[in-house]
Amino acid sequence: QAELGLNEHHQNEVINYMRFARFKRGLCLKTVDSCFQDLKDSRLVEETFTVDEVVDMLDGLQTVVHSEVESELINTTYTNVLLLRQLFSQAEKWYLKLQTDVSELENRELLEQVAEFEKSEFTSSNKKPSADLIKPKLAPLNEGGSELLNKTVACLQEENEKLKIRLKTIETQATAALDEKSKLEKSLKDLQMIQGDQKTNANQDITELENKVAALKCQFEKTLNDSTANQKFLEENLVTTKHDLLRVQDQLSTAEKELEKKFQQTAAYRNMKEILTKKNEQIKDLRKKLSK
Repeated sequence: QAELGLNEHHQNEVINYMRFARFKRGLCLKTVDSCFQDLKDSRLVEETFTVDEVVDMLDGLQTVVHSEVESELINTTYTNVLLLRQLFSQAEKWYLKLQTDVSELENRELLEQVAEFEKSEFTSSNKKPSADLIKPKLAPLNEGGSELLNKTVACLQEENEKLKIRLKTIETQATAALDEKSKLEKSLKDLQMIQGDQKTNANQDITELENKVAALKCQFEKTLNDSTANQKFLEENLVTTKHDLLRVQDQLSTAEKELEKKFQQTAAYRNMKEILTKKNEQIKDLRKKLSK
């Protein structure tokens, strides 16, 4: 028995499709046969025909057969597209990307292998009951599919869950960071407003201080000028006073000398002087006696 190089499940699927294709091919051949039979029954009623009549009958038969064959080929193409759609849809559910090689569809060796496979599968002795002609549904890949594929998908799902958790954490952190940023921006604006107010107040205070300093400076300069004038006046007065004092002292000294001179010339002064002289002599005598 020829094999297609597929596992048992997929080979059974191929057999089901070939059975469906054989059934459709049989219907098509029956339709073509009926076209010829209709021509025989409707037109070949006489024993002789002219060339034009034969050409006309063949042209009509060609048109009918061409239409039937074209319709069947188109239908076969659409059927194959639907079959590929089922396979691709099932693969996309597991995030797979299938590829086809159209050039292999004309590989004579492979076509002969398929023909041999069909011949071995659909001989009269191996032909299955007509009930099997019912089109089977495609089984999901997780029911008898590749174990490696299932493990890979499970790992990807687990990794996906981890990424979702991580993404949620990052979103939470980003939200917190945005909230913190908003708070900092609001605090910065408030601080800038406060600094602006403080700056305005500081400028006003500085202006007031400058005005006060200028006023104090003017007052100090005025006071300094007045003090300098007063000092100069006092120095002049001091010099004048010193001169007056010296003059008064000189006058006083002269008056004392004149007074002393006049006092010495009086009798009372002379008597007092004699008395003092006697007293001094008596004191000297007393000291001598006391010493003895």
